Amino acid sequence: MVSRLGGYFKKGSHLFSKVPKNRQGLLSCLRQSAEKEIIDQNSLAMIEGVLQISEVRVREIMMPRSQMIVVEKDMSLPEILSVVLKTVHSRFPVIGDSKDEVLGILLAKDLLPYGFPDVQPTEVFNLQTILRPVSFIPESKRLDVLLQEFRTSRNHMAVVVDEYGGITGLVTIEDVLEQIVGNIEDEYDTEDDKLIRKYGENGFMVRALTPVEVFNEHFKTDFDDSAVDTIGGVVMRAFGHLPRKGEVIILAGHEFKILRADRRRIYLLQVSPRALEDE
Repeated sequence: MVSRLGGYFKKGSHLFSKVPKNRQGLLSCLRQSAEKEIIDQNSLAMIEGVLQISEVRVREIMMPRSQMIVVEKDMSLPEILSVVLKTVHSRFPVIGDSKDEVLGILLAKDLLPYGFPDVQPTEVFNLQTILRPVSFIPESKRLDVLLQEFRTSRNHMAVVVDEYGGITGLVTIEDVLEQIVGNIEDEYDTEDDKLIRKYGENGFMVRALTPVEVFNEHFKTDFDDSAVDTIGGVVMRAFGHLPRKGEVIILAGHEFKILRADRRRIYLLQVSPRALEDE
């Protein structure tokens, strides 16, 4: 990454008639480089992301506590496997009596010896013996510092706490990297031909690029598509700003929760029916 940035700066050195006095000046020079096609727009976005993560705090990108998918310490092996198979995540906080008591991190791959009936594990399943240490970080930690800590410790997940030690959410290395490179397709993302997919008992996963007409037909809504083409556009106009992951808004009797977004656009929504009086 560093060598690539050096190459870009070298190519665009003729644009720097004066040394930029601040970060905004540097970004201005980089954007001129993109306009002159010295670097492409994707590279510019990545460089901007690298420069900006030092200004972003964990609280701005973390998954809120209410959305944390956890494993309880007293769950049986079948119950744990059910959670893993349903969510297809690779890491899970393991809690005690509540989400304020995180005992460790469970890696799904550590369950492999116990997930096949033809393979006999050497020991009886004991969740406590396979837990990995949990890393607790404050909400105020900068993303550039956190990324370095992830690299040093080789952890991919950290639990976020507030000033009183209460757990407020979690953050992964993927969340940090997405601030640099944009959206990374993962287990939440639907296939291109599945714009709307059932999720849970009453919810749906909806790609933000779903045409408004398709959304209206599926959910029996009447959103106007004269100004925007996609449901993501409808939601962003309703917010009045580019929402972050975890933000919620209620429109036309449906709750829209942002599941995936970066600093450029919305990618994925969770849509659930709500009573109209809640709007």
